[in-house]
Amino acid sequence: MDAEIIAVGSELLLGQIANTNAQFLSQELAGLGVNVYYHTVVGDNRERLSDAIAHAQERADLIIFSGGLGPTKDDLTKETIAKSLGRELVYDEKAMEAIEDYFRKTKRVMTENNKKQALVIEGSSVLANDHGMAPGMALEAEGKKYMLFPGPPRELKPMFLNYGTTYLQKGFHTREHIVSRVLRFFGIGESQLETKILDLIDAQTNPTIAPLAGFGEVTLRLTSKSSTSEEAYRLIDSLETTILSRVGDYFYGYGDTTLENEVFKRLLDSGRTIACAESLTGGWFSKTLTDLSGSSGVFNGGIVCYTNEVKENVLKVPDTVLEKDGAVSEACAKALAENVRELLGADIGISFTGVAGPDKSEDKEVGTVYIGIAEDGAPVRVHSLLLAGGRGRIRSQTMKHGFFQLLKAGGR
Repeated sequence: MDAEIIAVGSELLLGQIANTNAQFLSQELAGLGVNVYYHTVVGDNRERLSDAIAHAQERADLIIFSGGLGPTKDDLTKETIAKSLGRELVYDEKAMEAIEDYFRKTKRVMTENNKKQALVIEGSSVLANDHGMAPGMALEAEGKKYMLFPGPPRELKPMFLNYGTTYLQKGFHTREHIVSRVLRFFGIGESQLETKILDLIDAQTNPTIAPLAGFGEVTLRLTSKSSTSEEAYRLIDSLETTILSRVGDYFYGYGDTTLENEVFKRLLDSGRTIACAESLTGGWFSKTLTDLSGSSGVFNGGIVCYTNEVKENVLKVPDTVLEKDGAVSEACAKALAENVRELLGADIGISFTGVAGPDKSEDKEVGTVYIGIAEDGAPVRVHSLLLAGGRGRIRSQTMKHGFFQLLKAGGR
């Protein structure tokens, strides 16, 4: 099944909001084995929307719309689609009851135009809106499937997950089982990872491989189809094994996890604690870890040691290290990691020091970074990096590298 996603709303074209709905829908459709070949954005204009629908009908089996289902005059998605299909709009009783109930509960006056939200295209399956008023709908006409969702993501996402996927799966003219798995990688660029598995991508049929680059990360979505779920998973397992045999050093988790989540889980499972000394990152590592519920069970504390005085007087970095090697050095990172671990009574100490820019420091290039990791009974490991980008990117990537190094060598 080939799909096109049409987002309706002039605010999208004006750049007032980002089209996150299309991103979400594409990700979910890929997991269902549906190919998305086009994203279209059109403003609140009946003629231009009609043109977009006509183009989509020529090249897609499934056309999904987001936005334009509200009560105002510029909400014209369902009216335009109904006209293009030669169908009427009719009131859905359940939707109307839900709208009236909302106004009763909130003690607000229901204006006449709110009734418009209960109108649905004749012959469509109504998709309940559990987080808003305008229902979605799904229908089939002349061999094409149409699905309409409200624009607010907090309404669209649960509607698609709870009702839209069920509708699509019922309509598949196949008994195939479709399964997906997302592999997450850090410390390797998209082009480098692709080069290492290019032969697998070129030869892909079933399972398929879909690379996606994120901020300093790369994900691979593997999708397989088979007559049984067991066989579909076996195909995924086999492909994953092959991929990880080549780029497994950069792999850190599955699905929607994050580096910090993986570190947190491993620390919690092992009953170990961590403390940090942050110069370059300025408390970013501490904040990221403590944003996670339950982090008090693994995080003893952190010290932002931005000046040499704090490094020397609080964290007891020898003045000889600061004078000879400098604050941005392997020796300083080592001392910071060792001393913060002892000072705060943690099993693991991690330190961050470096040059975020915009200018050199201690005659060291912007992007020079040292991360120290100290564990009881083991030599301190110091990881040196030379990162590119602006000040914010360097600091963010430094923090992520810290989490990744904990996964590779510590926090287990």
